[in-house]
Amino acid sequence: MEEVDCVVVGAGVVGLAIARTLALSGRDVMILEAEPAIGTGTSSRNSEVIHAGIYYPADSLMARLCVAGKHALYRYCGERGLPHRQCGKLIVATSAEELAVLPSIAARAAANSVDDLRQISAAEALELEPALSATGALLSPSTGIIDSHALMTSLLGDAENAGALLALRSPVLGGRVTEAGIEIEVGGNEPMALRCRLLVNAAGHGAPLLARSIAGMPQERVPRAYFAKGSYFSMTGCTPFSRLIYPVPVKGGLGIHLTLDLAGHARFGPDVEWVDDLNYEVDPTRAKSFYRGIRRYYPGLADGSLIPAYSGIRPKIVPPEIASQDFVIQGPKAHGVPGLVNLFGIESPGLTSCLAIADHVGALVDAG
Repeated sequence: MEEVDCVVVGAGVVGLAIARTLALSGRDVMILEAEPAIGTGTSSRNSEVIHAGIYYPADSLMARLCVAGKHALYRYCGERGLPHRQCGKLIVATSAEELAVLPSIAARAAANSVDDLRQISAAEALELEPALSATGALLSPSTGIIDSHALMTSLLGDAENAGALLALRSPVLGGRVTEAGIEIEVGGNEPMALRCRLLVNAAGHGAPLLARSIAGMPQERVPRAYFAKGSYFSMTGCTPFSRLIYPVPVKGGLGIHLTLDLAGHARFGPDVEWVDDLNYEVDPTRAKSFYRGIRRYYPGLADGSLIPAYSGIRPKIVPPEIASQDFVIQGPKAHGVPGLVNLFGIESPGLTSCLAIADHVGALVDAG
């Protein structure tokens, strides 16, 4: 049986950030990824937004790690020259009822130490973005966009430069807790058995299933997996917006918002559709509800201008009737298994938070 100090399961943006942090601390790290490339799941199927930390309950992991991660990510991108832009965003109210909600969103942001968010009038919003229809808005200057693939490539490069190894097409089929460490069975083209002193389960959608497959992991500490699918549509032609445009949040997500890529092209999404499996096909008929939702804040959206783009699936650990959740990051003190860290429900703002999540995991590991 092969032995290695640390195994990180999952080469999405969070797994790569964790592997980087562990490798830079001097640990011997192996990254195992079931797919033939890094970041093919949630990490590459999102809005590529650097979130400010506005929406999350005060003192939640999402709030703390998003705000810390935002600052860390901007520093990291600046130091590495990674493609990103701090373009800002508007959270737009389109009715008196939605306008009344904006102060509570602003109060939550303030509780999360987001100190640059401010409410503006409809006239101020239209001065910034003339194509808008709004009764008022919140302006978030610290929201931005990033090339997630460039980020993941950089994180992997840092980890490998520090000695980490990446094995693709290497699914973890199960494992067991022993006195000598955690033993795992790795499938793929070159099956092997590995024993490690530290196993970090950053398997995204598959994290609950992997945790359940480890004999010795308390099953009552493993949440059930739920999947919330979000589809995106791109817009033909030039966009009239220079900032991201978000509606007032809806249950289970942030509503069908407008985001920009680094080339300035607009895309809309995601919506929310609770599904039973990881099917990423975009149903073109969903465009009907997109037009209706988008035209509340962008009435000039032309017929026939939306094209199916891609979809992502949030790794939820709560059912639809609850919808809102927090990150769950379990170390040995939480579940009683030495050398095991589980990450469950790492949805948005996981991309923004990746470096802060890695630091958090590093602290859990150091604390034993």
